[in-house]
Amino acid sequence: MQSWKEKVVVITGGTAGIGKALAFASQQTGAQTVVVARSKDGLKAIEEQTDGKIYGVEGDVTEDESIETAIEEVIGKFGRIDIWINNVGKSCRGEARSTTVEEFRDFLDFNFLTAVRCTNAVLKYLIESKGTLVNIGSLASKTGGFYMGPYPASKFPLAGYSHQLRLELESDGVGVLLVCPGPVARNDSGIRYDVDESLPESATLPAGGVKIGRLCPDKLAQKILTAIKKGKKELILPKLARWLFAIAQLSPHLADRIIKRKSNRS
Repeated sequence: MQSWKEKVVVITGGTAGIGKALAFASQQTGAQTVVVARSKDGLKAIEEQTDGKIYGVEGDVTEDESIETAIEEVIGKFGRIDIWINNVGKSCRGEARSTTVEEFRDFLDFNFLTAVRCTNAVLKYLIESKGTLVNIGSLASKTGGFYMGPYPASKFPLAGYSHQLRLELESDGVGVLLVCPGPVARNDSGIRYDVDESLPESATLPAGGVKIGRLCPDKLAQKILTAIKKGKKELILPKLARWLFAIAQLSPHLADRIIKRKSNRS
């Protein structure tokens, strides 16, 4: 892999959370780092925090024309795109059985189809640079859980899509990395969701109350960059979750028992 200083890295939704941590980590490697987001204030803030070393581009990943215009701006300024990170996503709390079709559709559009839209628009530039596409999924891309509402169903397709792209793009020299992180430490953990009174208080907790440690966003960002550099195909954190996913393929019954035992449903 070339020096990071020769790379142009673009991150969608990079004004907060994992995306922001990735933007700072990328900039610190010396790469030309670009954040694409809807929030003008958020873009201005991250540019000011880095004295303009991170370049902000206004773009809405839910609209074809908007994301195409954003990509054109990046190409016009830097001439290439080496790494594109589909980071945009959202979650909620609820039960799948009480989630409406409209709610499922909204989450599928935001958590999955935005990645497809961006990938379709940027792919020719990644083929030119023989670059890397990164899809930020979740542990919910691999397993269901309690009180996650439409979230897992909207993240599972990202795993299948990433696998297909891996197979298709190998001959073009484009790497595809799927990142499946557990809950990330944040200041509003436990209070960020308005939960229906029919659900227990634990539903407001990270991972819907599953007993699992929170990941440090800065350390996670460093691990993602390392995975890109090494050409990895998947990054699952915490690592122990990989055993659960392997068990689920062999014995769904046993995997369900493990999830139930690890879940706080009070």
